Amino acid sequence: MSKDGLLVGVDIGGTTIKLAIIDDTSEIVEKWEIKTDKFEQGLHIPKQIWETIQLKLSELGIAKERIQGIGVGAPGFVVPRNGVIAEAVNVGWRDFPLSAELGVLSGLPVFIDNDANLAALGEVWKGAGAQQENIIAITLGTGVGAGLIANGHIINGINGTAGEIGHVTVEENGAPCNCGRKGCLETVSSATGISRLATEAAAAHPKSGLGKRLADNGQVSSKDVFELAAKGDEQANGIVDRATTVLAQVLSNAAILTNPSRIIIGGGVSRAGDALIGPIKEAFKKAALPRTTYECEIVPAQLGNDAGVYGAAYLVKQHLEEAAK
Repeated sequence: MSKDGLLVGVDIGGTTIKLAIIDDTSEIVEKWEIKTDKFEQGLHIPKQIWETIQLKLSELGIAKERIQGIGVGAPGFVVPRNGVIAEAVNVGWRDFPLSAELGVLSGLPVFIDNDANLAALGEVWKGAGAQQENIIAITLGTGVGAGLIANGHIINGINGTAGEIGHVTVEENGAPCNCGRKGCLETVSSATGISRLATEAAAAHPKSGLGKRLADNGQVSSKDVFELAAKGDEQANGIVDRATTVLAQVLSNAAILTNPSRIIIGGGVSRAGDALIGPIKEAFKKAALPRTTYECEIVPAQLGNDAGVYGAAYLVKQHLEEAAK
C-alpha cells in the first residue's frame, strides 16, 4: 500500500450505513453515515455506497486513485472467500454478490466480512485489542455477535458461520431464537434475552422493582435490570447473575478452542460497565481452564460504533499486504 493511500471502511446496518475514509496509520480522515436503502431487497445498496463515496471524495478533494480498496461489513451470514452475502435478513439479501457488484461499480478491490467479525478486527487494530493477535470480541445487543481472531486473522470457517457464539445452545428446549432453534445464548444474555427474563420475573413478582417497571412502562429493558440490580433488587440481581454466568460458560468453552489473550465485551448492553464486566470476569474464572485464564483479560470495547468501519478498512489493509508478499 502506498504511503498516501487511503482505505474505505463500510459498516452496513438495517437502518444506517456507516462509512469512513481511513489512512494507513488508522487515523480517520472523514466519517459519515447514510440511511440504508432497503427498497427491492437491498438491490440498490452497492450503487448507494459507491455514489456516497464518490460524493465525499469530491467534497474532500481526494483523487479516486488514492483509494486502495473498500472493506465492507454486513449483518448475517457472509462468505468472504467469494464475496457473497448468503443471508442478511435485516437488509433483504440472500445469495447477494456484494463484492462483485461494488467492485464493478467502483473499479476497486472490495473485501467483505460479517459485521461482528470486523468489529473484532477493528478493536485489534485501533481499540481494546491493542494489536494482539488472539482475541474474542463479543457484541451484546439485540442479539449476541462475536468475532474470533487467531494469529491476527478472522476465523470464518467453510461458509462464514465460525464464531456465531450467539447460537451456542445453552438451554435444552429453551426460549425460541430467531435462528429457528431453541435455547441459544442470544435468548439469555442479549438485551432481548435479559428483557425477556426480566419480564417473566416481573410477572411472577409484581411487587418487586421489576414488577413496578413493567406496570409503569409495559416492558422491562436490560437497562432497567442493571439499574435495579445496582440498587440491590433481588430479582434483578438474579437475572444479571444468570445472564453473565451463562455467557461466561460459553466464553470459557470458546477460549479453550482459541486461547485468546483478551476477550472484549462491546455492544449496547456493555454500557452497564463494571456491573456487567465484573460478574463475567468472576464467572469466567470459575468456568474456564485455569491455564487459559492466566493470560486472558476481559475488557470493555473502546471503539463503540466506529469499530465496524475500522475493521472493514483494516481488512483491506491485510489483504493488500498479503498480496504484496
